[in-house]
Amino acid sequence: MKQQAEKTGPLQLSCFYVGSALCGIDINLIQEMNRQMEMTTVPQAPSYVLGIMNLRGRIVTIIDLGRKLGLAPSKRTETSRIIIVNSRDENIGLLVDRITDVVTDKWEHVEPTPSNIKGVKGKYFRGVLKTAKDLVAVLDVAEVLGDEQV
Repeated sequence: MKQQAEKTGPLQLSCFYVGSALCGIDINLIQEMNRQMEMTTVPQAPSYVLGIMNLRGRIVTIIDLGRKLGLAPSKRTETSRIIIVNSRDENIGLLVDRITDVVTDKWEHVEPTPSNIKGVKGKYFRGVLKTAKDLVAVLDVAEVLGDEQV
């Protein structure tokens, strides 16, 4: 099991909801957040791949993050957003239910993933960060996107 203490120093998480789960991604990994929801389906793609879209000349694969994490599929609403990240020189969009705040803290304060979310789906998280009012599950983007073969 990997340790969450691989990183040290300042941490900024862009936080968002996938269903009722509050998650965060290291802000340095995000290229942009987008509202565009028009996409083309990809035949025979895994169920969590919603399709691809053309974003200013770049092809972006769109993933339903809820489905990928084993949660309920994300719904496309007025608050839905696609978080664009880069994985192995490919642009990937993560569909989330809604964006919230940016949280600033230190990597040293990220605690191990609780045992109730370890296992197959727990591998997608680097740990949990306690804020004044919430617990933020810190998403391991490399792990989430590590098996993408679209």
